[in-house]
Amino acid sequence: MREGTGRIALWRPELGSVTVSTLTALYLLALTNGSFWSKGWHYLEGRPTTFASIALGIACLYIALCVAVSLKYVMKPVFILLILASAAGAWFMDRFGVVIDIEMIRNAAETNSAEAGHLVTAGFILHMLFYGVLSCLLLVWVKVRHRPFLGKVRGNLAVIVPALVIALVAGLSHARVYAAAVREHHDWFETLNPFVPLVTAVQFAAGQSVDVNVVAAPLGEDAHVSDAPVGQRKPRLMIVVAGETARAANFSLGGYGRDTNPELAKEDILYFPDTTSCGTATAVSLPCMFSVYTRSEYTHRKGLATQSLLWVLSHAGIQVEWWDNNTGDKGIARLLKVHSLIDSGNPAYCSGGECQDQVLIDALDGWIGSVNRDTVLVLHQIGSHGPAYYQRYPEAFRRFQPECRSAEFSACTREEIVNAYDNTIAYTDHILASVIDRLRKQEDRLDVSMIYMSDHGESLGELGLYLHGAPYMIAPSQQTHVPFVLWLGKGEKAAYSATCLEGKTREPQSHDNLFHTVLGMMRVETKVRAPALDLVSPCRLGASS
Repeated sequence: MREGTGRIALWRPELGSVTVSTLTALYLLALTNGSFWSKGWHYLEGRPTTFASIALGIACLYIALCVAVSLKYVMKPVFILLILASAAGAWFMDRFGVVIDIEMIRNAAETNSAEAGHLVTAGFILHMLFYGVLSCLLLVWVKVRHRPFLGKVRGNLAVIVPALVIALVAGLSHARVYAAAVREHHDWFETLNPFVPLVTAVQFAAGQSVDVNVVAAPLGEDAHVSDAPVGQRKPRLMIVVAGETARAANFSLGGYGRDTNPELAKEDILYFPDTTSCGTATAVSLPCMFSVYTRSEYTHRKGLATQSLLWVLSHAGIQVEWWDNNTGDKGIARLLKVHSLIDSGNPAYCSGGECQDQVLIDALDGWIGSVNRDTVLVLHQIGSHGPAYYQRYPEAFRRFQPECRSAEFSACTREEIVNAYDNTIAYTDHILASVIDRLRKQEDRLDVSMIYMSDHGESLGELGLYLHGAPYMIAPSQQTHVPFVLWLGKGEKAAYSATCLEGKTREPQSHDNLFHTVLGMMRVETKVRAPALDLVSPCRLGASS
């Protein structure tokens, strides 16, 4: 059509605001909620009448919500946000089986650009173009017809009220079945896209605004080393290796069928095969590991508001350092000595804003000879962080073949994904053995020890899940059971009953033990140390606790 001014007006379809709202609601519900519908069909045990009833009820709720915001100048921006958020949420929920709760959002918010880049694959971009951008362009193209205000109110209510009534009737008609399914399967409605993830994101943002002003309260200011001062004995050096995404199920030390721990198997170590994590994502587990709180007591706010294990050690006069090859210390070492190995940009091990863990060992070689006082060094690995497992180890550790050489899991078989993951575990085995080797060489002048604990595990296709971050209540054991290794140098080992320590490996342990065990091994006395959670002190020869 040609306008009088000579300009050509592009044809645009014209639809009423209620029609556009209804189509948007049905689009969101039908095309970006695959996980919700598949879980619902499974959890309702294939009851078609019940399933149809809940589908009708939720569809009416979606229509009512979308019609309620169908205001001129408001509806298109809101719908564009909903479509893009829904498309992104659908990708991660449908592909990896994740649930987008507050802790998942926190973990995403605290990642770095390199780590996030592994999730922005070609498949993700194509998905967003098709389900997000294309749909938004179609919405922008359509000309929306709005009624005058009073007519709009009457017209919208004529849709909203019946829709809510139908939703209520549909909900009540099978309420007992719905309630039972939701009680038993907490993850079902948490995948309702995009409204549940968006509400969760708002809750996270509101909490963040408060968290900014939280100041950590002092902890363990009475801490002191209980035995003779350095000079009358050797200084102690403990290295705590904070692992990343290593699951106990794939450690051959715990019975896994593949030999993923050939080097540690030759060392005189203690391995604790039944150890559970505090969370299923780094943003939760890591600060919880180093906090005084048990998993049942810990919250993100408590972690921020209380000084960590490293501060208690510092109060006792022990030198503490945190070396990071991951996404930071999560506030654990605030105001203490933190050194990012990624920032070093060592070309032998680093590229694209990430480094393989050998960078930690090289730094250790140049540092360990300078230690002359009681010291605790934390090495924070990148370990087995996915989905780009293949980037976590060098060429020499491509032991299990064929391996997945992509961050896009759809390009690989499950066998290839597991092979790549097992290669990361074999490489971590090498890194830990290398730490032990460096410590052993210092035994003539230091009493040395090493603790290794992974922050959380990983799903590798079990129950259709990949990666990690599932809500703890419903998380599979692959995400919550983690490897825990203790190595003692000759001087330290002589101080303990070997039989007693061996007995501890046959008992269930958890992240709750780390705080108190490190204090016990460093001979730190403080009223915040819980003897019942200290694994080693009861085994010390001549000790009463």
